Amino acid sequence: MHTVIEPQTLYVGTPAFLIATVDESGAANLAAASSYWALGRMLVLGIETDGQTSANLHAQGELTVSFPSAQLWRSLVRLSTLTGRNPVPAHKAKRYRHESDKFSAAGLTPQPSELVAPPRVAECALQFEAAVRRLTPGLDGSYDMVEAEVLRVHADESIVHPTGQIDPQAWHPLVYSFRHFFDRGAEAGWLASSPTAEHPPLIG
Repeated sequence: MHTVIEPQTLYVGTPAFLIATVDESGAANLAAASSYWALGRMLVLGIETDGQTSANLHAQGELTVSFPSAQLWRSLVRLSTLTGRNPVPAHKAKRYRHESDKFSAAGLTPQPSELVAPPRVAECALQFEAAVRRLTPGLDGSYDMVEAEVLRVHADESIVHPTGQIDPQAWHPLVYSFRHFFDRGAEAGWLASSPTAEHPPLIG
């Protein structure tokens, strides 16, 4: 039986990620987010417009997206009440405080990028360097749809399959679901197009 409900959020289970940007002075900002999908080399990210991340993306057009493993969930919680905006927007003042060094506040380490100005997050095993290709305002003006092209992918050797692809058995992204964090669960199956599977799926 199904029932009609009104959930507070519709995050049914998406990868949490850390997005780094820089301002005009080169100062880095780090934020946690989870509105994400990818097609080919393009990422589409949902970013709220009232934060420093949005301002930096509009002004500079470069970013890194670093994917934390489940063990890093506390760092995302630490970031959840911090903003790079100074002064803090009035509607955020109750929950947020300004922090200029969000890497340190989250217990994370900036790692220089190779093709873009924003740093990567050293503790994350999977990191993308990307450039904004289009910013589209959301319907209510509270968010932007950020289309960004991935220019370079960095992966820790521990999650790289002998084929040169990400090994899904070794990679454990942090999953965000209805405001809770989860490790990736047990494998249920795979597609015939998988470059790392030992044989086609047995679906009977």
